[in-house]
Amino acid sequence: MQKYIPLVARAFLTAIFLYSAFGKITGFSGTQKYMAAGGIPAGLTGILLVGAIVCELFGGFSVLLGYKARWGAIALIIFLIPATLIFHTNFAERMQVIQFMKNLGLLGGLLMVYSFGSGPLSLDKQQ
Repeated sequence: MQKYIPLVARAFLTAIFLYSAFGKITGFSGTQKYMAAGGIPAGLTGILLVGAIVCELFGGFSVLLGYKARWGAIALIIFLIPATLIFHTNFAERMQVIQFMKNLGLLGGLLMVYSFGSGPLSLDKQQ
């Protein structure tokens, strides 16, 4: 089991990022509006959104496949910290508290990948 648990954990950890990237791609203009409503200047939403998509796709697939997983974890952390601080700090709303806490959990998982690597079933271990 020790051999398979890191692979399953990486799949669970990255599912939200890959799903989110797909949603951003298919709902690009709606996501831009959401970002603008969150205080991001309208002129910056497009470039920041492309950056978010790249971070989520690169980081998500990197961690999932275990290829340069530490770099992928860093990319997701770089994405996750500002996203959390910009969009999930209205602690008067219960749902925002839940989103904030969820992101803390994701950060914890990503820090584990950064610290301990991707485990035995990964592309990095196949080389």
